[in-house]
Amino acid sequence: MRFVHCPFCGQKLGKKEIGDEGLVPFCAQCNTPLWDMFTTCVIVVCVNEYHEIALIRQDYVSTENYVCVAGIMKLGESAEETVVREVKEETGLDVQSLTYVKSYPYLKKEMLMLGYKAVVKKADFILSGEVDSARWFKAEEALSRLREGSIAWQLVSAVMQEK
Repeated sequence: MRFVHCPFCGQKLGKKEIGDEGLVPFCAQCNTPLWDMFTTCVIVVCVNEYHEIALIRQDYVSTENYVCVAGIMKLGESAEETVVREVKEETGLDVQSLTYVKSYPYLKKEMLMLGYKAVVKKADFILSGEVDSARWFKAEEALSRLREGSIAWQLVSAVMQEK
């Protein structure tokens, strides 16, 4: 999000030199700098004890490719809490352990996606209303089910390389 007006008083913002940050949107009325903002999200590779990867399909995202579990962090929630909540909400699976992998800027949607690997036990999926289907894939096959080069594809590749 790029600020044009102050969200506190509504005044049109100017620019002010702020340290090493350079020119920053600034409200002279509130004496407040307002840096551009992004939405913080998590994206998760769910791996079971057989080294299979759970991928989901959401038709509003793609009817051809699968994706990883992902979701937006809520206020007051840590990234790790978001991973546990999103995995449970979207797949019905319980996270046993999780590991941070890497962050991925998603400029198209002004998001920062924090990538995690979640270890889960293999079980039947209990899908939320926003998930159309889910499947377990052998690690090697999972990559071919994702859009090549996508953040999910990059994350799965990174998790596969750590073996």
